[in-house]
Amino acid sequence: MPRILVIDDDPGLRAACDIGLTAFGHEVTTVETGAEGLDAVRADAPDAVVLDMGLPDVDGLDVCRAIRRRDDTPILVLSADGTEARKVDALDEGADDYVTKPFGMRELDARIRASLRRHGGPGLPQVLDAGTLHFDLEHREVTRSGVRLGLTRKEFDFLALLAGHVGKACSRDMILDAVWGRGFRSETQYLKVYAYRLRKKLDDAEGAILESDPAVGYRLVPPTT
Repeated sequence: MPRILVIDDDPGLRAACDIGLTAFGHEVTTVETGAEGLDAVRADAPDAVVLDMGLPDVDGLDVCRAIRRRDDTPILVLSADGTEARKVDALDEGADDYVTKPFGMRELDARIRASLRRHGGPGLPQVLDAGTLHFDLEHREVTRSGVRLGLTRKEFDFLALLAGHVGKACSRDMILDAVWGRGFRSETQYLKVYAYRLRKKLDDAEGAILESDPAVGYRLVPPTT
């Protein structure tokens, strides 16, 4: 599993990256400050770094510059500032890509994958199994006992996220952050609609596979048939 270091002072975003990127096949470590990030780079040599520009202790550009002086680890910069000048500054300091907040976890995953490919990094898992559910992550298809479910893009992202944490409840905020983006946290009705659609396609009228946890969110219980 590629090891991804996320350096960001927003605890909600760190949690979303941890849940979302882990579900997409990464091993994730998160830290809050630039100093902690540089220590983690030196100690753990991650395969890629996701770096926020607005850190509490040091400018993200300085962290980017320090990492790049050390090696050619892929660096994906995050910022709420989408101006061209800021992007150019980050790229000039050695960043491989620039993602403007808010963003979807699928977009971030795709950009990490592309950066790892360009740098000849470790391969990412292409399949995921949860009981009789088989996920083809590359082609974004799910089968149950060999029968294709025909999911939409968002349905796939929702179910794949839960499958990456099979048996554990994922919170509503975490699911919304990972599948729709952090700007959608108030849209909890999306989860009810998509859970209903998925249960129909899973033939799960009783919610025994896609469970609803009223206090938390949703969990996937692997089907056996």
